[in-house]
Amino acid sequence: MEYVRALEDLQEESRCPICLEYLKDPVTISCGHNFCFSCLSASWKDLDDAFPCPVCRFCFPYGNFRRNPQLRNLTDIAKLLQVRRSKRKRQKENAVCEKHNQFLTLFCLKDLEILCTQCSFSTEHRKHYISTIDKAASYHRETLRCSTEPLKNNIERVGKVIALQGSKSVELKKQVEYRREEINSEFEDIRLFLQNEQEAILRQIRDEEMDILTKLNKNLVTFSDDVSTLRHLLREIEGTCVQSDMELLACVKSIYHRYQNLKYPETFSFKLSKYGFRLPPQYSGLDRIIKPFQVDVILDVDTAHPQLAVSEDRKAVRYGRTKQKGACNARRFHLCPAVLGSQRFSSGRHYWEVEVGKKPKWILGVCRDGVARSWQDQPSVLGGFWAVGRYMCGGYVASGPRRAHLLPAVRPSKIGIFLDCELGEVSFYNMNDRSVLYTFNDCFTEAVWPYFYTGTDSEPLKICSVSDSER
Repeated sequence: MEYVRALEDLQEESRCPICLEYLKDPVTISCGHNFCFSCLSASWKDLDDAFPCPVCRFCFPYGNFRRNPQLRNLTDIAKLLQVRRSKRKRQKENAVCEKHNQFLTLFCLKDLEILCTQCSFSTEHRKHYISTIDKAASYHRETLRCSTEPLKNNIERVGKVIALQGSKSVELKKQVEYRREEINSEFEDIRLFLQNEQEAILRQIRDEEMDILTKLNKNLVTFSDDVSTLRHLLREIEGTCVQSDMELLACVKSIYHRYQNLKYPETFSFKLSKYGFRLPPQYSGLDRIIKPFQVDVILDVDTAHPQLAVSEDRKAVRYGRTKQKGACNARRFHLCPAVLGSQRFSSGRHYWEVEVGKKPKWILGVCRDGVARSWQDQPSVLGGFWAVGRYMCGGYVASGPRRAHLLPAVRPSKIGIFLDCELGEVSFYNMNDRSVLYTFNDCFTEAVWPYFYTGTDSEPLKICSVSDSER
């Protein structure tokens, strides 16, 4: 076994590192490495300033070498001792450079390319670190082996992600199915609501029809009785007219009395009630349109009339008999019990709601900051002022650049105000039935402030917070 190993070592040392064949006319350079004369000459061809060793890459200033006849003799001995491998097999195991027709025995660690000796001396690889194939393969084999663990971890992680995504698809299916059932249930509720509303309205119409029909029949009976009375009186008059003078005069007083006291029945007239229905608030599209623009408006105590009491959270205000203490402020309302909101709006869309309850008098809207503070009664027409309100005698009125009387179908206890600065619109909504009370169209050249007029009763105005209005 040792003999075989020694023989293999001898044969290996007798080979040229360039062509991998047995040394032919061997030469030795200064670093001690041996090469075929022809192989070394080809490697140093076209070099004139530095001559590197093809194995250790040590550079020499001159291409000097000496022939080694002793090594040639040892090589001949190795040839005799070796069972030669076929050249075809060696060429199969060692690829050949297509450009220089030399075996690819080196590896460029920068460009990660397999090279022959001639390629390693080329301009593009001359300054790169060159290694033998076995060393490079060993290094990269270890590097690749170290990279297997992170790859396994990544595969495991991706597997978990795939499993998670799979579970998410199941979860999505469940959520979609739940949402589908929820939508079907909601539409079923709407269908039942509409069906019940339809049946209730048709029942009301039928009851009203029967009531009117009963009254019509009763009126017809009254007219029939009246016609019978008139006919009887007519026959009596006709009979009296053919009697003698004494008989006629004796009956005439009774006839005149009955004739003059005739009472004619009134004609019965009717008018069908107006029937209709409104969707409940949860089915109204108003919330979905304007609620995304809802803002939390709070009151500016510096603008409040001296007799207005503002709550601690500045969301409610009421009129009181006692004057509040406060510094004199040019923006304060002096005679009119009003107060402004603390936020001003000059762009965008904004929405807020105010509870008015059963107050006999109130006014809500927006105004410019320069609007007069000294009026005692609200003006009917005013520039820079857009509002709706309830007056104790005048009902509901829109006040601003123009005045209009309002006739809400349902008495409002909560008012919604929607301000669109870009479109120049201020809309007021009766939140009890989700109807539009009034819309102003104007051009907002200046910032506007929320406006609140309380009247002189003690009931408060309350600004709804976002959470309250959502409920």
